Amino acid sequence: MICVVRSICGRRRFQTGILLLAAGTLCGCVTKPEAANRVEAGQPGFTLFMIGDSTMADKPVIPPNPERGWGQLLPLYFENGVRIENHAVNGRSTKSFIDQNRWQAVTNRLHPGDYVIIQFGHNDEKSKDPGRYTGPFGGFKANLARFISETREHGATPILATPIARRKFDDHGKLVDTHGDYVPAVREVAREQQTALLEMNARSVELFASMGPERSKKLFDWIDPGEFQQYPQGLSDDTHFNAYGASRICDLAAVEIEAQVPRLAARLKRHSASGTNPGGPEK
Repeated sequence: MICVVRSICGRRRFQTGILLLAAGTLCGCVTKPEAANRVEAGQPGFTLFMIGDSTMADKPVIPPNPERGWGQLLPLYFENGVRIENHAVNGRSTKSFIDQNRWQAVTNRLHPGDYVIIQFGHNDEKSKDPGRYTGPFGGFKANLARFISETREHGATPILATPIARRKFDDHGKLVDTHGDYVPAVREVAREQQTALLEMNARSVELFASMGPERSKKLFDWIDPGEFQQYPQGLSDDTHFNAYGASRICDLAAVEIEAQVPRLAARLKRHSASGTNPGGPEK
């Protein structure tokens, strides 16, 4: 499924205040995770929790704001009755997410049958910030393993996701990796813990590389001067997505969910009408 925003926002100049407000309505963009695509309390179903950083997080839409996280759009992809709580927050690493009791807030709400998508790496890499930094094969892996074990202790299913690539091209037009050992560290934890893995890094690398240095700007917060009040000088951001970019990343997530988490994928809208259930690994 391609998000409705994609059809609305395909042109370079899609980022106007009116269209962003429309995008916020279409995409279920809320600032409180409890409000996202929930059913009434006491009704049957499960909750899909999301924990991570700014590339996944919900972003405010009023006043007009160009930035979106891919988790903000995910409710559009699931049939009614799937509760989604996006607890991802800008700037968080595995360490700060735990230290600020944000993980405790999630475990307090976990129930058997729930799912937790776990995507970190961007901020664990910040070696000059002791409040966020974790070594890729040290604290980072240990924290991911903790998320997994505590999710399973509550009877829920953990799902790891590799960090999404940044838009960084060299002088020859080749995409440059910025995550170093953090991507293989996530893959290593997935193997060791026998956990489903969404290959968001590999998928996003393929997407950005196929679009090239110029076209890929359409996915990110590249903003002309004066286009948004909060950015009078404009913005060139190669990490954070606009509404169109977030929808493309969410498309990739849906493909990965189909391949790796079939029971969850069965509740995607593309399958809900026919009741088909894609195959693939799930732990």
